[in-house]
Order: sequence, then C-alpha cells, then structure tokens
Amino acid sequence: MTFESWYLSSPIFMKVSISFPPLVSDKGTPLLTQNRQFQWFNSPTYIYPMVPAYAATLLKQNGYEVFWDDAIAENLTYEQWQTRIIEERPDLIAIETKTPVIKRHWQIINELKELSLKIENWELKIVLMGDHVTALPKESLLNSQVNFVIQGGDYDFILLNLVNYLEGREKLKGGLWSRQNNEIKNSGLYSLRDNSLDDLPMIDRHLTKWKLYAYKNGNYKYTPGSYMMSARDCWWGRCTFCSWTTMFPGNSCRSRLAAKALDEVGLLIDLGVKEIMEDSGTLPIGSWLEEFCQGMIERGYHKKVKIDCNMRINAISDLKTWQLMKKAGFRLVLFGLESANQKTLKRINKNLRVDEIETNLKLCKQAGLEPHITAMVGYPWESKADAQKTIELAKNLFKKSYVDTLQATIVIPYPGTPLYDYCLKNNLLNFTDYERFDQREQVMKSGLTSEEVKKMTQDLYKSFLSPIFIIKKIASIRSLAQLKFLYNAGIKVLAHLNDFK
Repeated sequence: MTFESWYLSSPIFMKVSISFPPLVSDKGTPLLTQNRQFQWFNSPTYIYPMVPAYAATLLKQNGYEVFWDDAIAENLTYEQWQTRIIEERPDLIAIETKTPVIKRHWQIINELKELSLKIENWELKIVLMGDHVTALPKESLLNSQVNFVIQGGDYDFILLNLVNYLEGREKLKGGLWSRQNNEIKNSGLYSLRDNSLDDLPMIDRHLTKWKLYAYKNGNYKYTPGSYMMSARDCWWGRCTFCSWTTMFPGNSCRSRLAAKALDEVGLLIDLGVKEIMEDSGTLPIGSWLEEFCQGMIERGYHKKVKIDCNMRINAISDLKTWQLMKKAGFRLVLFGLESANQKTLKRINKNLRVDEIETNLKLCKQAGLEPHITAMVGYPWESKADAQKTIELAKNLFKKSYVDTLQATIVIPYPGTPLYDYCLKNNLLNFTDYERFDQREQVMKSGLTSEEVKKMTQDLYKSFLSPIFIIKKIASIRSLAQLKFLYNAGIKVLAHLNDFK
C-alpha cells in the first residue's frame, strides 16, 4: 500500500485544533511561537502566532471547522486544557514546538493519544510543526505517538494540504513526514518557492482571538497592538545561530505585495489596533519599503497607527529613508547587534562591521525613530574581555542616546543551525538535554561559567543605567501613554534581570 492510499482508505470530516498546550514551569511563561530564541519570561509576554493564524484562516476558508486553542495565552491549567480538548474532540491537533519544550510536547502527545483511545469514536491524529522538527523530523516520530511532522516554515500551506489530503481532496505535497506500519515515510522535499504569500487570505483575527495578544507585549507603547508579517523571513537569512534559518533560508526569502500589506494595516486599524509589530525577520527594503511608506501616508494610516519592525543595522545607510519611515508612522526599529567583536560577527555570518553599528543607529535615531538592539553573550570563542566589549558598546550607545531599549540573551546553538553543527564537530556542548536549551544556563563550552554568562547578560540589561540617558528619557515624556510605557519598560527590565538571576 502506498503512502497516499494508506490514509485515503478512511476519509474523515475534519475538525482541526491549532493548539498551544499549557507548559507549566516555575521559570515563568514560555515565549514559544514567533520567537527565534525560546525563553521563559517571569513577566508574561504573548506574541501573536502569525503562521498558525494563517493556517487557521486557510482551513476555515476551505470549509473545515477550526478551534483556536492557545491555553498559554488563556492561562489555563493543564487539567482545564485537557478537559476542553475532550469536549471539543478535534480530529486533528496541530502543535507548534521548539527545542526546549519538544520533550514536553512528546509527553502531551502520548497522553492525548492514550486518552483518545478510551473515548468512543475519537480517532485523534496529531501533527507537530516548527523549527526543531524541521531540523529533525524523524526524531519526534521515533519518540512519540505523533502521526505527522511538518518540515518547513510554511506550515500553514502544508497543514491545509495535509487536511485536504486526508479528506481526499488533493495529493500530498512535499514536506510531510509520517509513520506507516512502523516505518517512517516522507512525502518528498518541501519547497518554499511553491507558495506565494500573495495567495494567503487576510487573517481571521476573531477566529484566532487576537485580543489575547494585544496587551501583554513589551514592544507596544500603544495598545491594543497586533502583528503582521509581510515577508518570510529575512532576506539575509544566513546567521549561523538563528533557528528560523532552518525553516526560512535567506535565498528563499519571499515577500507579498506592499499593497496587500497596506490593506492589512487598514483592517487592523478598523479593529482598533493602535500599534503593529511587522514581524518579518527583516523588513523588505528598496522599492517595497518606499511603496509601503508612501501608501501609509497617502491612505492616512500614518496618523492612526504606529508600526514597529525588524531591520538589519546596515540595511539602510541614508537619513532620507529613515525620515520617510518616520513620516509613514514607524516608531520602534529592532536591530540584531549580537556582539561588539568583529571576529564574532564574522563567525556567525552576520555580514556586519562593528564600525557600521554606531553610525547607522545614529541615523535611525536622528530621524526620530526608537532603535532597539539585541545582544548576546556566551559565544564559545569569546573571552570575558570580549563579552565585556559588547556590554561597553551597549552602555555607550545608551549614553549617546542612539538606542532606546535592549534585549539581552545567552547565545543558544539550536539543532539544525550551523552553530549547532559547529559545536558537535568541536565537542563544544556542555550537554545535549533539550530542555536545558532555554536561556537559563550556558549550553556551549567557553572561558565563562554559566554564572558569569548570566551575570553579563544582566549587565547588558543594566547598560541603560546612565544618568544622561535616564534624564533625557524623563525629559522626553509628553503624555500619560509615554509615562505608562516607561514604567512598564522598567518593570520588564526587572523581570528580565530575574530571568537571568
């Protein structure tokens, strides 16, 4: 029997659940979806899961019943969630996973499968998706009772194809792994170029409960806020540490038409959204960005909503473009600085020179935008003095008011990334227990201990503590919203210090 005929022998009428089961931990709230680096946050942060939301919308538009089931954002206990799943009784449950929680998801899958066997007429199937299973698709089939694994980042397109396939509507495309008669099969290679982002519908924000994610998010100065994603994912897409390069390598980066992105901005404004995080790995630049900015101005959207985005530090080197973005309603721009050491930037294939950092951040700030930087410590080749250079650069950038906010992390080598392969070849992993790849200790061997790495991560968060920066920030307050944002930002910083205590 072929792979195609095996499941088609018993077509079913599908009810699909897009699920984020509770992941209870004394470490805090898991930052799972849409996050390139998994973290537990002491201060809850909820990010709108864009690709799963597209999947839910596609399924609904194709006539399937969809249950949006984010028990993390809804703060359900495991028992409450399990009771609700039994009441809903979906035919297929789709779960997005990442390295530090993959074993928990295996356990949850096994429990659900055993539970479904005890309930009459519930032939439950489960599918896993995300960067970890893209890198290691067979692993979950060998270690759990999961039925399917989606390989690749377009798990909205692939999930629809799977459900259509199970219903006998179309043939199975590449990117799907399954277990058949105790043998693991795959449907062939997946190709991102087979899917056009312009074919995606506007996300059904009510179906996907957008308000769950509209307030508890440190990026937002104005609420309610929401997300959009016009490109998948980063047009550079070669940084050796980035887990999303497993799903979206840079040479396959795609973007939708700027006009479609503008239409989505309009829909979000109609919903009452005040700030939008455009969460493409790196916002498209050039003619796309110019068309988008001009459209924001021409449609009057720049007066109604603020836009945040991710950008490479050396992507825009002229003040005119930054000024156009400011005029178009952009506010916060997130930059991956990662390190102040040129040898590190070269090793992680960042395609960035240290001497470009201050110059381009200054231009962004000069245009009236609010730069945010990310930086990491714990590289296996960096000494304590090297890591201190990154801290000193961050302090200097705050002192000169070239940046407004910062996120600090411990660099983690996720399976599937070149950094992970480098560590394997050079015996640089302190351990291989997935659940410990969670920002709470040093995964890679280096000249620093876990305690030193966590201390230096805290020092990065404290780098804004310059009297000059603080005085300027207080003097810049012009509204109650700004005061509230600064207060909440302070609370977030204290929580992050606790994350790395």
